[in-house]
Amino acid sequence: MARRLCEAKALSVARRFHDALVIGCDQVAVRNGEVLGKPGSHENAVRQLRALSGGEAVFHTAVCVYNTANGTSRTRVVPCRVTFRKLDDGAIERYLALEQPYDCAGSAKSEGLGIALIVKMEGEDPNALVGLPLIALVDLLHEQGLNVI
Repeated sequence: MARRLCEAKALSVARRFHDALVIGCDQVAVRNGEVLGKPGSHENAVRQLRALSGGEAVFHTAVCVYNTANGTSRTRVVPCRVTFRKLDDGAIERYLALEQPYDCAGSAKSEGLGIALIVKMEGEDPNALVGLPLIALVDLLHEQGLNVI
């Protein structure tokens, strides 16, 4: 799902540019087989955080590089396993009031106060949970002929 959303984002921007590399990315979380996307509302965010409380989820972050010059794209999905603290309703409400992560997969915004929700993270790229897997992006740009350094 993250792959499809990421590619659609890149393609929607790519139509406006010629001879460019367009980067798109998106993320979903999966907990016990349930996909947790962006909550969009306070009620959904509360439900998502209650579901994540004390458990594990895998955040799948997709990054796509679309080459408008030749119409090719390359995509990678980078997983990150996250273990959450046990959260009571008071902590959930305080977090939501302060961060308002209604546009973040699983309502977890790890680059802010959301880090306090997390016990442990495991993955190949520490940037993936924030929403842009930079290691994969460097690889994809290299595949398109662009060396970052």
